[in-house]
Amino acid sequence: MNAITPGLAQRLAAREKPTTSVVMRQDWSHLLFLHWEVSPAEIQLTLPPGLFVDTFQSRAYLGIVPFFMKKVRPSYCPAIPGISWFQELNLRTYVYDENGNPGVWFYSLDCNKCLAVKTARSLFHLPYQHARMSSEKNGDTLHYTSTRRHDDVEQVFSYPSQVSSPQTAHPDSLEFFLLERYRLFSVAKKGQIRSGLVHHQPYQFQEALVETYSTQLFPLCGFSPPETAPISALIAETVSVEIHPLTNN
Repeated sequence: MNAITPGLAQRLAAREKPTTSVVMRQDWSHLLFLHWEVSPAEIQLTLPPGLFVDTFQSRAYLGIVPFFMKKVRPSYCPAIPGISWFQELNLRTYVYDENGNPGVWFYSLDCNKCLAVKTARSLFHLPYQHARMSSEKNGDTLHYTSTRRHDDVEQVFSYPSQVSSPQTAHPDSLEFFLLERYRLFSVAKKGQIRSGLVHHQPYQFQEALVETYSTQLFPLCGFSPPETAPISALIAETVSVEIHPLTNN
């Protein structure tokens, strides 16, 4: 079966509110998106059968995204202090399935909450990893740190804590390609590709000057560390997110 390459109409349709039930609710805040160009062929070699590297103007990307998870809870429960707030740091790329559905493929998701790691691994089949993480705000700058368990390299990110000039991505822009993703893919134990929808308002973002960042996730996930600065550095405002159940592809 030949895969359908997603067109603009399909990418825009992905932003529509799903009709399936909501299983979880959460907020994502203080998001930083750092992206580097990577060979599409190199990324394709890392993907499971049935997923295809997604490209913008024939270029593929790896992204490092530190952010904060807030008010994480099942859809029928209130947020619980001490459980529903934590940090997350992920390495991701962009893919589509045989039907042309665009989405995200995660290589790793580091988290400082054991319950969240266990839940995401078992229910969503995502490669969550335990990490020690902390943050501190100094004036208008947020300092974000993470150290993966069994790794002695502290990953440090310093970036603006607030979006001062928010904008919405134009549909034909690189920012739209990188940010506007409403489907995640994972692989169950028997090799079955699964996908889940998320829904939130389009990101309000701006470009950011980020001088302090780590690329340690690249070698931790089997990639060579980039030798150049990221081609894109964006921060985004908080979004409230609805999580829908995983289904078989």
